[in-house]
Amino acid sequence: MSNTLNLKRIGTYFRIAGDQTLTLLITVLGLLLITFLIGRVIPIDPVLAITGDRVSPEVYAKVRDELGLDLPLWQQFLNYLGNVLHGDFGTSVLTSQTVLHDIAIYFPATIELAVAGTFIGVIFGIPMGIVSAVYKNSWLDQVIRVISLVGYSIPIFWLGLVGLLIFYVKLGWVAGVGRLDVAYEYIIERETGFIMLDAIIHGQWDILSNFLSHLILPASLLGYLSMAYIARMTRSFMLEQLSQEYITTARVKGLSEFRVILHAFKNTLAQLITVVSLTFAHLLEGAVLTETVFAWPGIGLYITNSLFSADMNAVLGGTTIIGICFVVINISSDALGRFFDPRFSRSST
Repeated sequence: MSNTLNLKRIGTYFRIAGDQTLTLLITVLGLLLITFLIGRVIPIDPVLAITGDRVSPEVYAKVRDELGLDLPLWQQFLNYLGNVLHGDFGTSVLTSQTVLHDIAIYFPATIELAVAGTFIGVIFGIPMGIVSAVYKNSWLDQVIRVISLVGYSIPIFWLGLVGLLIFYVKLGWVAGVGRLDVAYEYIIERETGFIMLDAIIHGQWDILSNFLSHLILPASLLGYLSMAYIARMTRSFMLEQLSQEYITTARVKGLSEFRVILHAFKNTLAQLITVVSLTFAHLLEGAVLTETVFAWPGIGLYITNSLFSADMNAVLGGTTIIGICFVVINISSDALGRFFDPRFSRSST
């Protein structure tokens, strides 16, 4: 009997994995189609972006032919799809490097910022949400809800400017804009692209300290936004669980309040995994304003500068990579959440 149940459960896992893989492929294909069409709809001539405004008609026609812009739209998309599958997003006009090379340089900075912001949001947001649910309608609950509401309401670029004014200009508690001071930019030994890891690997503790001084303010602001969302969702999930009959039964049986709350929290893990994963994904693609305000050399700032320079290869390449990351994180968190969901375990048996 147990062997039959195990085989049934394994079959269910494989079926779900197959469905998730198919969903991933279809979504990524749709994403590539959308980014391709956006690149054709935007009123920016990629030929002029490469050659300049004073190009002769002959050179213009030659470059246009080399880019394949004279081909039918469907054929252009197939060429674009083939290039992307080979990791070729074209060459950046702004840097004269391949877009994939630029992304490999800029993306680690965005990941560092997103990881730090998500970590801060989780460390503070989940306990705040639990406390808010347990002490529903108390003054503590009201304070936490106001803090979360403020996090939703204040624009991140305004918070960034005010934070720089107070903590950098006035108090001098943190470093200024950028990822490192100029003095350290050319002495760090780069291997992974992640400054924290590279500094630890090579024992460059002064560089690590300088990096953390630059990171703390933008990461805290993103962490505040993450905390507001995570706290709100945790409160909602906990209130739902605390109103269930099994909680009443547990209290009647004499379980301590701590164990009751812990049991309720365990049943919210599947939902919280999805919330935290989506928060991280949003920070990957939504930290553009933060990177701009703090001159943080991440993928958001790279895309923004490329857009201002009419560098569509870089814009579409960066957007595609972020979109793929978002889709992969979303689908992976959904699959991971199923393993923490007790309802899934029961249904598979």
